[in-house]
Amino acid sequence: MKKFHITVNGNAYEVDVEEIGAASASAVAPAAAPAAAAPAGGTVITCPMPGTIIDIKVSAGQAVTEGQVLVIFEAMKMENEIVAPCAGTVASINCGKGDSVDSGSVLLSLN
Repeated sequence: MKKFHITVNGNAYEVDVEEIGAASASAVAPAAAPAAAAPAGGTVITCPMPGTIIDIKVSAGQAVTEGQVLVIFEAMKMENEIVAPCAGTVASINCGKGDSVDSGSVLLSLN
């Protein structure tokens, strides 16, 4: 136990705080989200920051060119475009219009 003196709204308090070590047996690590696998030789397109999917401009099986807009998402009140890093065919779409996505979320994959 450690003792601390704190002041809240002008009132002084003395508190005892129990220190819990980093190697505590009760600590549970959060489970990692499963990563979507890219098709063999494929390219996975991920979201660069948390946001909301506004529109998906392609469909599965569609051929795309390098630089073509694939997905539009909103982050920090701005619309952002995710473009194809290379030419290919859309192998899978892993998000939908209106979905909230986290940074690193797999949006789609290309062959």
